[in-house]
Amino acid sequence: MPKHTYWLTYLINLFPAFKRNAQNLGDGIVSTYVFKQPEHPTYRSMEPVLTSLVYMGILLFLATIVRGRLRDLRSAVVPSEKLTLTTVFEVFFGYFYNMAKEVMGPEKAKQHFPLIGAAAGFIAFSNIMGMIPGFGSPTSSLNVTLGCSVVVFVVFNYHAFRVQGLGYLAHMAGPMWFLAPLIFPVELFSTCVRVLTLAIRLMINIAVDHMLAATFLGLVALFIPVPLMLLGLLVCLVQALVFCLLTAVYIALATEDSHAEEHGGDHGHEAAHAH
Repeated sequence: MPKHTYWLTYLINLFPAFKRNAQNLGDGIVSTYVFKQPEHPTYRSMEPVLTSLVYMGILLFLATIVRGRLRDLRSAVVPSEKLTLTTVFEVFFGYFYNMAKEVMGPEKAKQHFPLIGAAAGFIAFSNIMGMIPGFGSPTSSLNVTLGCSVVVFVVFNYHAFRVQGLGYLAHMAGPMWFLAPLIFPVELFSTCVRVLTLAIRLMINIAVDHMLAATFLGLVALFIPVPLMLLGLLVCLVQALVFCLLTAVYIALATEDSHAEEHGGDHGHEAAHAH
């Protein structure tokens, strides 16, 4: 579906003041700081960012409703016989929490799940909304996916330095000092390139999936696109899982305690002295 037919673009075009503000925002940020070219992008350039803000607002509203229903502990512990919004949230976020717990362990999963859960909810919700005719998917834009990956990059490096200190850089240099000039640049590059791999993988898969779905929907409106839509739904959920799984792996690797073995050895010596 062409991007100029999205509902948000249509609404912006109906209100000249809103359109002018979006145009100024696109010209001031995108053109000046990113492209640095005399050709200014139109207000449609800001559509993925504006769409992501709208979807985040909807998701936060739904989460607020679910949280209000879960405040009553007596009714919350009783499983619902029907498929409700609360049940969907419990199953969805429960699955991602169990995934994070298997990758990172219970303590780290509890600590870092706000980031992983927020990424899972936003990416999956945005992907699925993009399958609805007339709705755009912000995750098919590199601007949005790159923003998500930058947040992950900053978070796991922050926790790496918090836990390991300068030992995080020493770990990149390898176990032998004379190999550090060879190993450190490679490790540094592989760590920094995670920003692009996370962003591009998500963007390309979602953009291609929605493009194929829109193409078949335009060619044949009934029945034939249904299997493709079901496959697209699976792709939407899998891409959210892949992004969150890699996020959990990156944080788990970055927050490994390099002194764990030393502490284990100290405990062993204390136990021996006790005996």
